[in-house]
Amino acid sequence: MPTSSKWKDLPTEAINPASLDLDKAATEEIIDLMVKEDRKVVSSVYRERDRIALGVDLLTASLRKGGRLIFVGAGTSGRLGVLEAAEMTPTFSTSPRLVQALMPGGRAAFFEAKEGSEENYADGSRSISRLRPTRKDVLVGVSASGMSQFVRGALTRARRSGVKIIFITCWPGTELETFVDVIIAPAVGPEVIAGSTRLKAGTATKLVLNMLTTVSMVQIGKTYGNLMVDVKTGSEKARDRARRIITTVTGLDYDEAGRILKRARWNVKAAIIMQKLNVSYASALKRLRQSNGLVRAAVGGSTSKRIRKASQKRSRL
Repeated sequence: MPTSSKWKDLPTEAINPASLDLDKAATEEIIDLMVKEDRKVVSSVYRERDRIALGVDLLTASLRKGGRLIFVGAGTSGRLGVLEAAEMTPTFSTSPRLVQALMPGGRAAFFEAKEGSEENYADGSRSISRLRPTRKDVLVGVSASGMSQFVRGALTRARRSGVKIIFITCWPGTELETFVDVIIAPAVGPEVIAGSTRLKAGTATKLVLNMLTTVSMVQIGKTYGNLMVDVKTGSEKARDRARRIITTVTGLDYDEAGRILKRARWNVKAAIIMQKLNVSYASALKRLRQSNGLVRAAVGGSTSKRIRKASQKRSRL
């Protein structure tokens, strides 16, 4: 039997002196306190800016070589990884294979907590083995406390396959710093409710994940300026967005934008190139391949004055 707690000295388990009287505070006071504590999160994440940039570079290099991005986490950390992976396909038209996520307990654990499953080291190792990782892949391990055995098992197995590893935690003192390629460890301080890492730790983790995925996707050509040109057009809302992107970039009206998108088989990137350079769909695809998927490189020049004008007009609304 253990004689002492292995979690008691973790910053994620610390007691926040600012919220000692939480249970007798007024509603507005609790809200003010939570906002005040959340403001610390952005600063803690910004202090990890250089490490986040290193992580982005790893991801970008991997994606350009055809590697995969795999998130591994348990509990809140695992759900955040699943959420990030799920958002990639509708936002950037990535294949489900390209960005994946694992958490103990599988899909059911996303909706219903499976207590204790995060302590299974062997399960983490087996879960990664089933994906057959290669040197091209990058694994992003997420554990607020840094102690999840499921995540540690996954990291160890992935390392044996030569996978690059990014580790996100809110325990800056974790010894895993010597084991992974990049560690990102925002020191968010104790939670408003002691140990409830779905709060500041969860917010910090989400911010870091947003930066890792968004910046790497931008760098492999998933946007033109800040427009979502690789949007998946499977819904009416997404097709409407595609039309609006075309009207903004090219100056075509809404109906004309729809017609060229149909000619481009609803490939927004191809439609932009077709209209701007007056080329066929096949030629547009060839130019995209030659420019590694970067619309700006395919059409040349800086961001369209039309786009800038449209953004300035909307910012005044």
